[in-house]
Amino acid sequence: MGNVSEKSEMLDLIKRLNDASKAYYQGTKEIISNLEYDNLYDRLEELEKKTGIVMASSPTQNVGYEVISALPKEEHEYPMLSLDKTKDRDELASWLGNHKGLLSWKLDGLTVVLKYENGSLVKALTRGNGIIGEVITSNAKTFINLPLSIPYKGSLVLRGEAIITYDDFRKINAALPEDEEHYKNPRNLCSGSVRQLNSGITAQRMVRFIAFGMVSGPEFQLRSEEMDWLDSQGFETVERESLIGDEVVNAIGKYERKVENNPYPSDGLVLLLDDKEYGRSLGATAKFPRDAMAFKWRDQIAETTLKEILWSASRTGLINPIAIFEPVSLEGTEVSRASLHNVSIMKSLKLGVGDKIKVYKANMIIPQVSENLSESDTAEIPEICPVCSSKTLLKNDNGVMTLHCLNDECPAKSIKRFTLLTGRNALDIDGVSEATLERFIDEGLMRVPADIFHLNSHRNRIISMEGFGEKSFENLVTSIEKSRKTTVAKLLYGLGIPGVGVATAKLIAAACSDDWEKIISLSEHEIQNIEGIGPVIAKDFVEFFQNQAKVDEVKKLRDELIIEKQNRSGEKYFAGLTFVITGNLEIYQNREELKEIIEGAGGKVSGSVSKRTSYLINNDLTSMSGKNKKAKELGISIVDEDTVASWIEKKEVLSGGL
Repeated sequence: MGNVSEKSEMLDLIKRLNDASKAYYQGTKEIISNLEYDNLYDRLEELEKKTGIVMASSPTQNVGYEVISALPKEEHEYPMLSLDKTKDRDELASWLGNHKGLLSWKLDGLTVVLKYENGSLVKALTRGNGIIGEVITSNAKTFINLPLSIPYKGSLVLRGEAIITYDDFRKINAALPEDEEHYKNPRNLCSGSVRQLNSGITAQRMVRFIAFGMVSGPEFQLRSEEMDWLDSQGFETVERESLIGDEVVNAIGKYERKVENNPYPSDGLVLLLDDKEYGRSLGATAKFPRDAMAFKWRDQIAETTLKEILWSASRTGLINPIAIFEPVSLEGTEVSRASLHNVSIMKSLKLGVGDKIKVYKANMIIPQVSENLSESDTAEIPEICPVCSSKTLLKNDNGVMTLHCLNDECPAKSIKRFTLLTGRNALDIDGVSEATLERFIDEGLMRVPADIFHLNSHRNRIISMEGFGEKSFENLVTSIEKSRKTTVAKLLYGLGIPGVGVATAKLIAAACSDDWEKIISLSEHEIQNIEGIGPVIAKDFVEFFQNQAKVDEVKKLRDELIIEKQNRSGEKYFAGLTFVITGNLEIYQNREELKEIIEGAGGKVSGSVSKRTSYLINNDLTSMSGKNKKAKELGISIVDEDTVASWIEKKEVLSGGL
């Protein structure tokens, strides 16, 4: 009977591991943690050895997950095997012995194979299942650091990792529309980005390629020489160092200390034999080459007590559970909270307040709950939103249970309003990211815009948040106090009135001589009389200030501010002129900078060419763009950036352009 029950356990493990692998490699929701996956995998291997039964579908027999996208598929010229792994530093050192090795990061992205012919990139394949990959050549050509041409004119095949840095990951999440869910981690975002059917989307995701090995090309005796040569060809290569066995343990310690500040996601290290010929002579198993070994960090696990489950509402309406527990020290820092990701994971852990739990840092960075020793299973799923108290809805998303707020007016869904208000063109509060604002809303510290100026009253709560401390709190308060001094135009823009951008806000402020009471009482007719403002914006503007709830919010905010009137008496050498800016700029940092200078000199900047346009600014005077064609049809002069810069320098408009 033992064999029957063990076989049943194996089948259950195979299903759970394959489901988790599918979610991982397809870039969708993670359904179990990395630590849990490793534990289940080790248990399956143990049972296979014990019983002698190995299923065809077992992840121990398959490399990667079968590709299922609509991208073209192609067989690899050279099959890609996985690496055997260990968490024992001494074992890794013993494996290398007196041989020279090459130690490097094990990057956590999507493995890609590139082929160059005659110095040009001709093909890119994903790893796929190690035998068959997906053709992503067009997408690879958008990787921001990948050379499309190289000095070497022979045939070259190399492997590397497509990755998205932590900084870029945060930027991409911050720029997402309100109705889109945040990406969970850089690896999942990268996988989805690289495998897009539209390469234009890939180009927006700031994907990088880090080379870690050559498959074919010029012959080198040592891998270290090979990597140095790839450097010379223009490739960004993985950070690495040469060593022998007795240096391995110390080297691992050095990498360990660099994990937290490493810009690239990684899930361990890779150790390769430097001598290629010797490495080849060792051969390979069905799954692993014998010339390389992966090292995975042995997770530092701490036992603690669950204090509460905090439900965090996001701008998408998704409400995720967060475990709050007695503080413990992990990897040199104090940790007191960990995301539970979704309702499914929370329920699988059978959590309840007071339970004894085990926590760790995934990849030594992200706190996770690995195990619940008590399994009281008493945690309740809230029926109302923790932010707005509206009803919630439990959804089944492809087998993953998620909780959602149904209120479209929930403050958590209005995060973009707060982000706009605190941004550079509005109150310009340094050090307040969208993620930080979202946390303040989650904690109940912010409901309306004016609450920003009362965060100093929540000192103890804020400095106890992960990532905050005394210094960061003081910097935040200083920045907020500095932002109290502002202008009418910046306040108007920061309110998020439909159609009222930076330029429109300045036009309204100037027309009303910065008189706030006059501005909020403007009629549609009066607004339309301001040159450059049409009926749609006028209607939306009036409707905004007819909404009493919004008026009350704005009044509270206005009372917190010191409004400074603009000095409009400067030289107006662009007075009466309307400019349209198109194409790339070389002298000015961006269009916004040039726009501010033009408006400061009395000019106007429009987004489209019309009979009212005085000049079209375009560095490509002969461009066949729509704006250039329209300007020529209307007889409007096209001038380049140099010409406009000279006008600004001389403070007068001279003849020039087409």
